[in-house]
Amino acid sequence: MAERLLQASRQRRVKAMTAAAGSAGRAAVPLLLCALLVPGGAYVLDDSDGLGREFDGIGAVSGGGATSRLLVNYPEPYRSQILDYLFKPNFGASLHILKVEIGGDGQTTDGTEPSHMHYALDENYFRGYEWWLMKEAKKRNPNIILMGLPWSFPGWLGKGFNWPYVNLQLTAYYVMTWIVGAKHYHDLDIDYIGIWNERSFDINYIKVLRRMLNYQGLNQVKIIASDNLWEPISASMLLDSELLEVIDVIGAHYPGTHIVKDAKLTKKKLWSSEDFSTVNSDVGAGCLGRILNQNYINGCMTALLDIYILITSSFGIYLLSNQPFSTIAWNLVASYYEQLPYGRCGLMTAQEPWSGHYVVESPIWVSAHTTQFTQPGWYYLKTVGHLEKGGSYVALTDGLGNLTIIIETMSHKHSKCIRPFLPYFNVSHQFATFVLKGSFSEIPELQVWYTKLGKPSTRFLFKQLDSLWLLDSSGTFSLELQEDELFTLTTLTTGGKGSYPLPPKSQPFPRIYKDDFDVDYPFFSEAPNFADQTGVFEYFTNIEDPGEHRFTLRQVLNQRPITWAADAYNTISIIGDYKWSNLTVTCDVYIETPEKGGVFIAGRVNKGGILIRGARGVFFWIFANGTYRVTGDLAGWIIYALGHVDVTAKTWYTLRLIIKGRFSSGMLNGRYVWTNIPVSFPKNGWAAIGTHSFEFAQFDNFHVEATS
Repeated sequence: MAERLLQASRQRRVKAMTAAAGSAGRAAVPLLLCALLVPGGAYVLDDSDGLGREFDGIGAVSGGGATSRLLVNYPEPYRSQILDYLFKPNFGASLHILKVEIGGDGQTTDGTEPSHMHYALDENYFRGYEWWLMKEAKKRNPNIILMGLPWSFPGWLGKGFNWPYVNLQLTAYYVMTWIVGAKHYHDLDIDYIGIWNERSFDINYIKVLRRMLNYQGLNQVKIIASDNLWEPISASMLLDSELLEVIDVIGAHYPGTHIVKDAKLTKKKLWSSEDFSTVNSDVGAGCLGRILNQNYINGCMTALLDIYILITSSFGIYLLSNQPFSTIAWNLVASYYEQLPYGRCGLMTAQEPWSGHYVVESPIWVSAHTTQFTQPGWYYLKTVGHLEKGGSYVALTDGLGNLTIIIETMSHKHSKCIRPFLPYFNVSHQFATFVLKGSFSEIPELQVWYTKLGKPSTRFLFKQLDSLWLLDSSGTFSLELQEDELFTLTTLTTGGKGSYPLPPKSQPFPRIYKDDFDVDYPFFSEAPNFADQTGVFEYFTNIEDPGEHRFTLRQVLNQRPITWAADAYNTISIIGDYKWSNLTVTCDVYIETPEKGGVFIAGRVNKGGILIRGARGVFFWIFANGTYRVTGDLAGWIIYALGHVDVTAKTWYTLRLIIKGRFSSGMLNGRYVWTNIPVSFPKNGWAAIGTHSFEFAQFDNFHVEATS
């Protein structure tokens, strides 16, 4: 048997050398050789002196905000295919961690996500789509780690202040109910809970939250803080022993692959709890490929110089450390209107539920280089580091004989993340020799997976190459490395590049679109394709109305939330094609607030997300006090026309807005209120509905027809 293995090894080696020599003129065909003496760096991978940090996994964020909004509207089988690419093991990104927003009713980047408690005596654990998404992730990977984090909070928690720490017990109770509701209504076990995304933390609140969780029997739920920078949370923990005890993970956002000394001194888990945020082109994939390795490597090197022994040699870098590490990408899937802030900053793109079209972008396959060949609970080797001519390598083991090595050579130009600033570095062609020692010296074979980013003519995404046989090479092998490449070499044979038939072709949003909201038992609380930007618009049933308006869409917030971003003072939900210019918007509206209430329909709305307060467009308003207004912006500063109309609260009216070229007109109940008002800016944008303030109002029989 041994002789046959040795013979097979020699045959494979000769075949590899012959193929490599014959391919010298072909780009993007890597050269992998065993025991070949070549110039360049040599790197030892050894576990003889123990292991490095525990690996906690690779994940992504749904939320912050409304980034998965359009995904739920996808028809089958495309929706399930997208979910498979994200979560199914050994298929696509195969994520280990899913972090979701605890909806707080506020604008949190690309929209609002509904709270499970809009009001003090209100509880509903079926709003939004994050519950559904977590269940779908668990269905595909029962071991996936689940995290929850608030961005905004419902206004009642602030008792008149834009601050969640007015009543610490009340806010802790609110977060605790979300965790309990996840288990009671959806059988979801939340593993980690955060404090307040990228905003101030309150030391006493963190302690109160821990006591609240323990009192409810949720001792297993771990706390991560502060989802901002490494400081001041790390220093606070070192100065407060109780705080140090109750925080399980220090989470930093966009650390630039570096960790500060105080964070290391806490000896807590250290996570890049939000990272990436880059357009999912090959540059974005390069960003992700670089940080998935170097978040660990550079973070260790920066801090270890002061507090650990650092041994360097020509064979690599030995890191004596045992703190776990993880990286979580924002965002999971770009499933929101592309012209909103940070368009296409997801691991893949799924922003056309009306057509079924989606794109499996290169970050999916860059993630797979790590996620498919590691698991939370594996350990990094101490022998990891940078390559001599640029790039980096890490190696992980399950402690049971399996080994996975990930090598990246991302160039500076093609791996810039959206933040932070990336100092210049150089990557050039090189040969790298790796020597397996310790328990890995007897490994007979490594599976090889390869990615080359860049020009289409030389591009490969997650391609499996011939295995590398090591039986007669003394555990030594060499690789030829070019710029912008990724290699995974692993003992695991379970990896796979999943695929489905091509989805339907991309199509613009339908030019004629109608929704009467006549859904008796909606699966999701929001109507398809409406993207709430301030406020929350939900399906509503008028129990006392047996007629045409029994089922409507209702704006349900009656006070401003505790904001994370610059929410508008008016509520608004957008829909449609940002390129629309000439369009007619018709909608039945119902003002619920006497005298002070008001509603609008709009077209050519040109901004959303965190920019919503500055949105321009054409807005047709009516008010319960019997007036109307036409404005060129959401805030109402640019007034085109105003006057009196026969309008009151608690009566249904039909509004129609007509925009054609440089002019617009408006109708109320089939009669013109104003005609041919000049509107030179903006030239295009979404349709929208909304209210004058945070007030109850209803909408029905929405209809938009665009001619261009």
